[in-house]
Amino acid sequence: MPGHDWIEEFPVAITVCDAQGTILEMNAASAEVFRADGGKELLGASVFDCHPPRARELLQAMMADQRTNVYTIEKNGRKKLIYQAPWYQDGQYAGFVELSLVIPFDAPHFVRG
Repeated sequence: MPGHDWIEEFPVAITVCDAQGTILEMNAASAEVFRADGGKELLGASVFDCHPPRARELLQAMMADQRTNVYTIEKNGRKKLIYQAPWYQDGQYAGFVELSLVIPFDAPHFVRG
């Protein structure tokens, strides 16, 4: 990621897709998360091919509506926050970014005023 070298070693999986769902960028954490699917070899592939039908439909709707999708999952004994949000270039929808980060099962929650 030119000009953003720190992102490569940032301990959050960052995956960037264009408006058609083509995977444009993945940092090292993202490549590790998707290692079994090809890791960095997924660059240039369709993100839709990496999802089962139901998830593909949800992703297509999210992209069509240009909306954010946030949820948590538990996989392999780890809890993760998944944050998928649109990104824009010169005010035009350009695709979406997915952040996937491991969070503690007992993460504190604070309500601040």
